[in-house]
Amino acid sequence: MHTVTLSPGGQTFQVEDDESVLTAALRSGLVIPYGCKNGACGSCKGKIISGSVDYGVYQEKALPAAEREQGKALFCQAKPLTDCVLEARLVGKAGDIQVKTLPCRIHKLAKVTHDVMVLHLKLPASERLQFLAGQYLEFLLRDGTRRSFSMGNAPHDDELVEIHVRHVPGGQFTDHVFGKMKEKDILRFEAPLGTFFLREDSEKPIVFVASGTGFAPIKSIIEHALHKQITRPMTLFWGGRRPHDLYLHELAQKWATHYAAFFDYVPVISDALPEDGWKGRTGFVHRAVMDDFPDLSGYQVYACGVPIMVDSARADFLSKCKLPEDEFYADSFTTAADLAKP
Repeated sequence: MHTVTLSPGGQTFQVEDDESVLTAALRSGLVIPYGCKNGACGSCKGKIISGSVDYGVYQEKALPAAEREQGKALFCQAKPLTDCVLEARLVGKAGDIQVKTLPCRIHKLAKVTHDVMVLHLKLPASERLQFLAGQYLEFLLRDGTRRSFSMGNAPHDDELVEIHVRHVPGGQFTDHVFGKMKEKDILRFEAPLGTFFLREDSEKPIVFVASGTGFAPIKSIIEHALHKQITRPMTLFWGGRRPHDLYLHELAQKWATHYAAFFDYVPVISDALPEDGWKGRTGFVHRAVMDDFPDLSGYQVYACGVPIMVDSARADFLSKCKLPEDEFYADSFTTAADLAKP
C-alpha cells in the first residue's frame, strides 16, 4: 500500500497494491477529472511531482512519449510503486453523488435517423438517478463487459433516462440495439460517472462543441442551464458529416430562437452532398469555432464527440486561441473498437 498526496490541495489517500490512482481516489471520496477509465481519452492526465508509478496500458495518443518524459501519467492506469505526490485538479461536487448499480426497463426506442437511436430508460418506481448534467452511465452486459453512454436528459427531467446510441456496424451492443432490442427489455447500469459537467461557479461565456452523438451530454448541460435560468452567453457548435447527423437540429434551433439574448447555434457539415441542399457552414466543427472565436482566453469550452475532434479542439484552442488549459472540459466518445487499438 502507498500514500498519494494531491497537489495543490494536500489531500491524501491510500492506494492498494495493483490499484490505479483513479480507483483509489474515487474509493476515498476524492474525484479527479476522468472520462473513459481505459487509458484512451486523456481526461485523467496529471503530473507526477515525486515518486514513481507503473504507467499501465494506454493509447499513445492519450499520453504521448514527450508528455510522459515531462512527468505526466494517466491516473486511470497509473499504479503507484512508491508514495507519490501528484498534481491533479480536484472536482469536489461530483463526489457528493453516490454511484449506484441499477436495473432499468427499455421504455421507448426512438430511431431519430438511420444510425442514431434514442433510448428512454425507466427505473424502478422507488429509484431516481441523481447525477450532474453531462455525466454518463455504463451498461453492465451479461458477458462482463461494459458500454459507456452519456445521459441526454437534464437532472431535473429524471422520470426517464435518455441515451443516444449511434450504430457502429459490427459493434456487439449497438448491433443489438438496432436489431433485437425491444421495449420492456431489462438492462443494468452503473451511474453516474465522469467529470464532464457545467462549472456553475464561473461567469465566463461558454462555447459548446459537439460532433455526432456527442450532442447528448451537451444537450443535458444546456437544458440544465436553461432550467436554472443561467444566462451566461452560450454558443453551440454541432458538427456532422451530413445534415441528418444533426438529428435534433430543430431542438437546437428552438433554443436559439427562444433564448436569442444569450444563446446561439452554429450547425457545421463537413461532407454535404449536392442532394442535401446544405447552405450552412461547412468544414470541421472545431475550425468553425476558431473562425468565430479566435481569442478564447476569456471562455470556457465544453467539447464532446469522437476522439479526433476532441483532441484537435484541445490542441488548437490551447495553442492558437489562447484558451486556458483548465477551462477546456471534454468527454471523448471512445468505442470498444477504439479501446482495442494499441
